Amino acid sequence: MKKLSLLLVLLFIFSCSEKQPDLLVKVNIKGLKKGTVYLKKTNDSTLITVDSLNINGNSEFELRSDLDSPEVFFLFLDKQSAENDNIVFFADNGITEINTTLKNFAFDAKIKGSKQQQLLEEYQSIISRLNNRNLDLIKENFEAQKEGDTAKLNAIQKEYDNSLKRKYLYTVNFALNNKDSEIAPYLALTEIYDAKINFLDTINNSLSTEVKASKYGKKLQSFIDDIKASEK
Repeated sequence: MKKLSLLLVLLFIFSCSEKQPDLLVKVNIKGLKKGTVYLKKTNDSTLITVDSLNINGNSEFELRSDLDSPEVFFLFLDKQSAENDNIVFFADNGITEINTTLKNFAFDAKIKGSKQQQLLEEYQSIISRLNNRNLDLIKENFEAQKEGDTAKLNAIQKEYDNSLKRKYLYTVNFALNNKDSEIAPYLALTEIYDAKINFLDTINNSLSTEVKASKYGKKLQSFIDDIKASEK
């Protein structure tokens, strides 16, 4: 009896001493029977795999990763066909839950996790409207070119330029309103990296100390420093 009690104590100590992952991604892909999933992130502009799993009959599974600061991850699904899908999400320490379907892997994704993810979805809901209109403008521009309608081409170009300005201004304001979140430098780096340097500087100077020390905070500072150095 004493030996059994000692064994249970040792098992308990061992289980407690196991290193828990910084990030645990719980995934359920309805309809998935077979395939390979990959959890990836960027490292020096290169996508690297941090965890993967071969699925054979169970659509619910978990993936893990270390995490120094909140950052964007990619969930890739290899359907063992020519088609590969991926879901982009912003993760922080703890658990992120992703529920989706095999048929519409990326489109049906419902993500529950970090505050950064919530802000990313809020931003994307507005920007998607501008992006959709820009796609319409590209189509209209193509048709106007075929027709040789110069007046229409000029009008389309003017609307496109105004739409781009609105996107930049909205992104800057969104970043400034969320200067205490890693979403701010991330948007500066991915959405308006080609904006005027004063826009990027304004966002960078507004960041909290904690965000400045994050992965994207450091990258934004380095990006701005490189631009300024090239302009000298």
